[in-house]
Amino acid sequence: MNDPSRHLDAMRTATPLVQNITNYVAMNVMANVMLAAGASPAMVHARGEVAEFAGLAAALTINIGTLDAEWAECMALAARAAVERDIPWVLDPVAVGATAMRRDVGARLLDLSPTVIRGNASEILALSGAVARGRGADAADEVAMAQRAARDLARASGAVVAVTGPVDFVTDGARTAHISNGDPIMPRITALGCSLTGVVGAFAAATPAFEGTIAALAYYGVAGEIAGRTASGPGSFQPAFLDALYAMTGAELDAMTRVALT
Repeated sequence: MNDPSRHLDAMRTATPLVQNITNYVAMNVMANVMLAAGASPAMVHARGEVAEFAGLAAALTINIGTLDAEWAECMALAARAAVERDIPWVLDPVAVGATAMRRDVGARLLDLSPTVIRGNASEILALSGAVARGRGADAADEVAMAQRAARDLARASGAVVAVTGPVDFVTDGARTAHISNGDPIMPRITALGCSLTGVVGAFAAATPAFEGTIAALAYYGVAGEIAGRTASGPGSFQPAFLDALYAMTGAELDAMTRVALT
C-alpha cells in the first residue's frame, strides 16, 4: 500500500461517530486519541441504550479488558445491533485466554461476525483456539507465531484479523500485510493498544476493512515514530503522540509508511 493517506483523508472527512465499549483504564486515553485522529468517540455501554446507540454510530468497537457479566451482555446487544444495521464493528479480545469467563465471552462475540479483530499474538492465538502463552493483557508470543492462526481465524470468521506487535500482521484470510511502523516506547504506555482499536474502528467506518485496517496501523505507527523523535520517556511521549496524530499530513504518512503486501 503506497497511499494510506487516501484512507486517512476519507476517515477525517467522514469524522465518523464511533461507539466504544471499552475498559475503564482506556476510556480517557482512547477518546483523546480518536479526537486527535479526526474521529468522534462515544463511550456508550449502558444496557438501556447500547443497542439503540449502535444504530446511530458509523462503527462500533468492543474491548473486553475490564469485563463483567453485565457488560458482556451489553457487548452482545451492541454487536447484534451493528450487524443488523450493517455497521462495521471491531473486536479487541483483551486477555481472552486468561480465564474461562473471557474465553466464553470471546467465543460468543466471535460468533457475532466482527468486521475486524485486533489483538496481540497471544490474544489471537487464544481466540482461534490455539495454545497461547499470554500473561494477562501482555503478549508472550511473537507475531510470527500467530500468523497461521490469524489466517485461519479470518477464514472461519469472515473478519479481517490484525495481530499487533513490533511488526504488525493483517490478513483477510487470502491477502496479508506486514506493517513495520512504530516506536519501542508505545507498549510502555497503558491503553495505547486499546486506543488503536478505536482508530481501526474509525477507519473501518469510512474505508474497506482490509485496506483501512492497514492504513490505521500504519498511521498509528508513524505517529509513534514522530513522537519518539522528541520524547525522553513515556511521560513526554503521550502528548507528543497526540500532537503527531493530529498534525500528520497525508504526504508525511505516505512517505513514512512501511507496508509489505502479499
